[in-house]
Amino acid sequence: MSNRIDQPSEGEVPPAAQVPARSYRVEALSKGLRLLSLFTAERPALRVKDLVQLSGIPMPTAFRLVATLEEEGYLERTVDGMVRPGTSVLALGFAAVQGLDVVQSSAPILRELAATTGETVNLGVLYNDQVLFVARVPRTDSLLAAGIREGSTVPAVFSSIGKVILASMSDEELTRCISESSFAGRWGPNAVRTIGDLRIQLEAARNDGYLVQHEEAIPGLSSIAAPIYQRGRTVVAAVNVAVPSSDYSGDRLIATTLEPLLQAAQRISLRLGGSPARS
Repeated sequence: MSNRIDQPSEGEVPPAAQVPARSYRVEALSKGLRLLSLFTAERPALRVKDLVQLSGIPMPTAFRLVATLEEEGYLERTVDGMVRPGTSVLALGFAAVQGLDVVQSSAPILRELAATTGETVNLGVLYNDQVLFVARVPRTDSLLAAGIREGSTVPAVFSSIGKVILASMSDEELTRCISESSFAGRWGPNAVRTIGDLRIQLEAARNDGYLVQHEEAIPGLSSIAAPIYQRGRTVVAAVNVAVPSSDYSGDRLIATTLEPLLQAAQRISLRLGGSPARS
């Protein structure tokens, strides 16, 4: 009996079990997606030569990819000749965020938490070593963190949301996720700066079931965060309450927001099939 796998005839889609997954890879598409992934909150626009340097893609190829992505609306030119994500990326990203189970399940609970505390409530997930904000209910009379919105990213090591997610990781997972470059940039005056100091915070978050931080991500902003679980004890997201530091001491922040925060995180987790532990 022959072990040969017959090649599909023209127009026939081969069964997935018969063809190695990498044989379906479209290299040009992969390179285009790599270019799009280089844009972040800290790098909202780039020159083509920057894309070449960051991606390692040769200039002629990068130039053609940029032109194609521009034509399809995934990139657009700025007045100074740089390129940035276009409206097609924004529409795709917004649709993806709104379709997440955690976003759909949490929306009414986040609104209730914001109403109960009178403060800004954020929901975030981990994206590489960044926190991606996927839902937000802002405090209407505060200008703090006005630049943060759905779709914004913040380094996980400077975010209370990021830290309670990182706290669920094994040492091996944490080492793969966080590097020295994760601590780069100018952030809040109390921002953690070393992996050793970060591990101390993560251990506290694991023991307490929540994390409080003061002016690490943004000057003048404090927050308290709790993890959200899916399918048992898998942490898939976190929710925080963000407040003006001038209005809240550490004791007041815990006294006024911890219990409603933990209740909200538990309710969202239960909707996702998670099994949160209450401290």
